[in-house]
Amino acid sequence: MEPAPPLYQPVQPHWFYCRRADSKDVWLPFSREDSERLEQALSTGGEEEVVVAVEGERYDVRVRERQRYAVYWEQGPSEVRRCTWFYKGDKDTRYMPYPEEFSTNLEEAYMIAVTLDEWKRKLDFPSGETVILHNPKLIMQYQPIALQDEWVSSPSEQTRPRTVKRGVDNITAEIPDGEPETIDHLVFMVHGIGPACDIRFRSIIQCVNDFRSASLSLLGSHYRRGQEEGRVGRVEFLPVNWHSALHGDATGVDEDIQRITLPSISRLRHFTNDTLLDLFFYNSPTYCQTIVDTVVSEVNKLHSLFKHRHPEFTGAVSVVGHSLGSLILFDLLTNQKTGSGEADRDEGRNRDPCPLTCDALEQALCRMGLQEHLATLQRVDLDLDSLAMCDETDLTDLGIPLGPRKKILSFIRKRHFLQEGRQGTVLLAPGLQAPPDPSEDSPSPTASFGNQSPGASARQQQFLRAQSITSAVDYEYFNVGIGQVSINYPQLAFHPQTFFAFGSPIGMFLTVRGLKRIDPNYTFPTCKNFYNIYHPFDPVAYRIEPMIVSESDLEPMLIPHHKGRKRMHLELKESLTRMSTDLKNNVLGSFRTAWQSLVRMPVAALPPVEDGETTAERSLQETETPAAACAAVREKSKADLWTKILEWPKALHLHYFQGVHEEAESPGSGEDRGRQVKVGMLNGGRRIDYVLQEAPIESFNEYLFAIQSHLCYWESEDTALLLLKEIYDKLGVAFEQPQQ
Repeated sequence: MEPAPPLYQPVQPHWFYCRRADSKDVWLPFSREDSERLEQALSTGGEEEVVVAVEGERYDVRVRERQRYAVYWEQGPSEVRRCTWFYKGDKDTRYMPYPEEFSTNLEEAYMIAVTLDEWKRKLDFPSGETVILHNPKLIMQYQPIALQDEWVSSPSEQTRPRTVKRGVDNITAEIPDGEPETIDHLVFMVHGIGPACDIRFRSIIQCVNDFRSASLSLLGSHYRRGQEEGRVGRVEFLPVNWHSALHGDATGVDEDIQRITLPSISRLRHFTNDTLLDLFFYNSPTYCQTIVDTVVSEVNKLHSLFKHRHPEFTGAVSVVGHSLGSLILFDLLTNQKTGSGEADRDEGRNRDPCPLTCDALEQALCRMGLQEHLATLQRVDLDLDSLAMCDETDLTDLGIPLGPRKKILSFIRKRHFLQEGRQGTVLLAPGLQAPPDPSEDSPSPTASFGNQSPGASARQQQFLRAQSITSAVDYEYFNVGIGQVSINYPQLAFHPQTFFAFGSPIGMFLTVRGLKRIDPNYTFPTCKNFYNIYHPFDPVAYRIEPMIVSESDLEPMLIPHHKGRKRMHLELKESLTRMSTDLKNNVLGSFRTAWQSLVRMPVAALPPVEDGETTAERSLQETETPAAACAAVREKSKADLWTKILEWPKALHLHYFQGVHEEAESPGSGEDRGRQVKVGMLNGGRRIDYVLQEAPIESFNEYLFAIQSHLCYWESEDTALLLLKEIYDKLGVAFEQPQQ
């Protein structure tokens, strides 16, 4: 006989991490793959600290320290536990894990009870809590009265126990599925105005994490065959945060705005200063430079860190911008310089984007992209210092065109201003004099930005913040002709494959800048694909295609629902609209025609002679009485009229509802017809504007859901699926609609 299995089986631990939500600690489980890696690292790591990458290598867990750290963004560490025992109170919605030491004591008592088959054991802990092991299936915890909630209404509530469970398999915990290790594509997502990105006031990090989770779920449902064949991995989404840099201590803008803010309606004014003012900051030359520098610096840093952690990655990179973030990316992409190879990109990444510190004429012209005018200036023996003394008339006499001439004059003004600042002179508005600071020593004329005394550093900070007051606002039109603020646009370290704009005001800003039409042949220098995605009720979104093809009235492309076909209320709305139109134009016309044919006398006409019929027979037929002929015509007209009336509902159903059903079953037909229209080269000749389908409840009142519609993209599965289709179409992976 085989020996009986032992009664006691060690509990299988599972690793959890803590997340703060709504002023409460919520414990969430790692995936089984991540939990197994953490358990293995704990058992084989010894006493040394071991770092394990989890959640798609976006977080690092220090196993001995029991802390989880974010890799790609700034976030405080969160606690990690190796969990074996859990509890839940009457008012709790989920089981909470015990501390590891508490769980160890419970496991030892459970082992003794199972081995000796002695139950009804009572465990008293130093904190005053009591746990009673009634049987393997019933274990309860009783808290002392001092630890109970002081707001309980009766003594009976003070003695309500907690339910205790052993092992993660005995609780209702939603353990996430593991993620594919292969990364097919990388996407950077840039937020819009303000620190919050959705209607729940969540940060860009939380919104991107939810968007990433939705994409993983859609890959499992719509690309299942590709995953089974090993051709589909996953898409990585990383957030890009620029708001904190703009409103941080480095710029001092919040302090300046707060000094001039009125004390009334303080909450509304704080919301305005923290969100809506970002639009005005972007139209300021000083703060626009800060914003674009932050975005490019953050994107390049994240790209470099991602390549370091994933050296095997060979996929493409795309960018996503929401609201103002889409305008920032649009302006950046229109000012990128084309280059071939990684060496040119490294050169663009490492060089100083600002040509103001150049000491040679050739270097300055190259930084401004005006090297073709170097020979013209050298012909008259002009160097950088003598160029600084030239005005617009001198440059016109040399034959320099208007565009390069404006760039050179702007460079001269900014360089002169920078040199004044280096000498410690803070330029103020005319008629104002900076008061001397008695606590500062006189700065040395030879002091540089890299080596200054504390007093000079303070003075330099004052100089930088005084730029927004003293320097003239210089708006220039670049060669692309879209009227951006005159700043130096830094270069990205890669060439994006696709640019997706969510709820974008790009069209409005281009129009306000004076641009009436986009050249159909225009494309981004380094990005060949562009999608403008918006909700129909979004008050911030504007279209792009009418600025390219203004002579035709093109409807935007309708984004299909991720579950297939069109939403039912949209099908019904479209059917009723077509029905009412046809009833007015066709059905009433048919009744009018039938009635006229009923009451009118037939017009005599000689019908053609049929084959085999003689002229005599025809003459005999013509001798019939006219009264009999009229009666026959009337009877036939009545029969045709009633036939039309009786068959009209069936024909109406076949024409509208069956036609809509057939159209819904083949959603690609309408999409293919829309894609055949060529709307310029901004998206490679394909359609640019894509509109989401509103939800049924949103169609009742579009004004109530206007704000929510501008913030809906982070949770929109339809939007995520459109991104995945664009990405994997270029990888040659077919999209499959799951059966409902």
